[in-house]
Amino acid sequence: MLFCSFGPGIYSKVSSIESVKEVWDTLETTYEGTNDVKEAKIGILNLSYENFKMEPDETVFKMFDRFSTIVNGLKGFEETIPEDKLVQKLLYSLPESWDGKRTAIIEAKNLKTLKLNELVGSLFTHEIMKQGREDEKKKEEKRVEKLEVEKKKKMRVALKASLYEESTSSEGDDLEELAMIAKRFSRFMRSNRGRKIQRKIDFNGKNKEEEMDQIIFYECKKPGHIRSECPQLKKKGFEKKKKKLKAKLAT
Repeated sequence: MLFCSFGPGIYSKVSSIESVKEVWDTLETTYEGTNDVKEAKIGILNLSYENFKMEPDETVFKMFDRFSTIVNGLKGFEETIPEDKLVQKLLYSLPESWDGKRTAIIEAKNLKTLKLNELVGSLFTHEIMKQGREDEKKKEEKRVEKLEVEKKKKMRVALKASLYEESTSSEGDDLEELAMIAKRFSRFMRSNRGRKIQRKIDFNGKNKEEEMDQIIFYECKKPGHIRSECPQLKKKGFEKKKKKLKAKLAT
């Protein structure tokens, strides 16, 4: 019956043994070890139990899985721990961030009658509520951060707009000033048409400016303008164009 219950791996280890007790002893030694091995395993499990603490960023269920593995391992070696001791051990294994919840459980519950599963359920409920508050806080922080980013963008756009307005206004002022200078220069040139300035040096070495006689144009016999602007020539040109236009119309 033992051989029929074994798988291929186990059967190959005990197939040559004829005594049932020898088969059982062999299996016990193979999977549980000798007494020295058992004592060593029990010592490791007890040390893990004594030093058990909830890990940072570890959930309640993950913590309880680790705790159950240690407790079940001790139970397998006939090291049974009372449930009230397990409740106290698990409760005091929580980090400082759980101090408020731990104090509330100690004040509201009787630790000697409290079941381990009830404690885990209470811790899990608190964890869900705590996670929900943290999620809402993160959402609010992201919302505030987003508003700050949008505010900074608007400030940058407004700053660029103000700088652009200042630059365009300064450019407009420069253009106006340049136009004024051009007008003055052109007025000066018009007022000095037909005049010629000649420098002479007197015997004392001083510079003098003399204004030459105004140039008289042969067409109109009047000074004060250049040939291309002579009204007499313009009039003659207009009459020539008029005659040409009449000739074309006649043909």
